Amino acid sequence: MAALLPKASAELVGLFEDFTDVKAKALRIKDLEHEGDTLSHQIYEQLNRTFITPLEPEEISRLASSLDNVLDYIDGTARKLRYYGICESDQHMIELAKLIQLSVVELEEGVKGIRSMKNPDEIEKRCIEINRLENIADDVKAQAILDLFTRTDAVAIIKLKDIYESLEKATDMCEDAANVLSDIAIRHS
Repeated sequence: MAALLPKASAELVGLFEDFTDVKAKALRIKDLEHEGDTLSHQIYEQLNRTFITPLEPEEISRLASSLDNVLDYIDGTARKLRYYGICESDQHMIELAKLIQLSVVELEEGVKGIRSMKNPDEIEKRCIEINRLENIADDVKAQAILDLFTRTDAVAIIKLKDIYESLEKATDMCEDAANVLSDIAIRHS
C-alpha cells in the first residue's frame, strides 16, 4: 500500500508540471487509487483470517486506513481539476504536490522500517520530517489563498481555493499516517 503513494504523487506532480491531457493523467491516478482500495480490502480480509500478526491487528488496520486516506486526497484533487475545468496550474499547486511527494516517500520508507523494527529512531525521524513538510504546506496554502484575493473572478477564487485546500489536506493525511507509524514504532521499540 505504501508503495502506491509515491507512484500516485509522482503522477500528481507530473500533472501540475505539465498541465496537458489532464483527463488521462487524472485517470491514471484514479487507477492507482482503485488499486489502493483493492489492497485495503485484501489487508482487512487477511486480518480477519489471521490469528497471529507481526503487529497488532488494530495497528495494521489504522495504518492501512491512513495510507488509503492519502491516496484518496491525491485522487480527489486530480478529479477536482477536471470537474472544475481548471485550465492551468500555478507555482503553489506544484509546490504543494511536491510536498506531498516528499511526504509519501518518507511514509514509504517508514513503513519499510516497521517490517523489521530494527531502528525505531529512524522511523521517528521520518515522522518528524513529514510533520515539518506539513507545516511548510500550511504556509504554502496560506500564501496561495492570499494571492487568490488579488483576483476578481469569485468563481475562480472558490475553485482554486478548494484545490489548494485539497492539496494541503493530503499533507495532513500524510501527517496522520506518520502519527500512526510513530505510535507503532514507540510501542514496539
